[in-house]
Amino acid sequence: MAVIKELPFEEWVKTLPDSLRSDPLWKSAYYRLSMYMYDLMWIDAEIINKDFRGREIVHQLVRSAGSVCANMEEGYRRGIGTADFVRIMRISLGELGETQGWYFRARHILGNELLEKRIKVIQQAIALTVKVIDQNRRKK
Repeated sequence: MAVIKELPFEEWVKTLPDSLRSDPLWKSAYYRLSMYMYDLMWIDAEIINKDFRGREIVHQLVRSAGSVCANMEEGYRRGIGTADFVRIMRISLGELGETQGWYFRARHILGNELLEKRIKVIQQAIALTVKVIDQNRRKK
């Protein structure tokens, strides 16, 4: 298994395959940030999993953080501006909140500095997701 190190967002983007970056969904800031959050979670999961108390948190983090991106992908493919898109994006928003909660519960393992960095990324993704939901609700 390759060791993955944390990169700043701009550097991280450069490591991604062109096929992903050329996908129309990639133009959405909420999606890019959520994908970045998932990769950060991947790194953090190794740290959290070393403590027996963190093992269940890792399962939940992987599920919720992965669900954020997966729902965004599904909603986008069903059509931006549709009621279904808004519904699915609201699910992503809920998963972002859950991911934030699981990070909080892992704070004793991760430490406050790392927790603050992750919460900042999650809250940025939440703000972008709320914005896109509001914009698409108004289209009706």
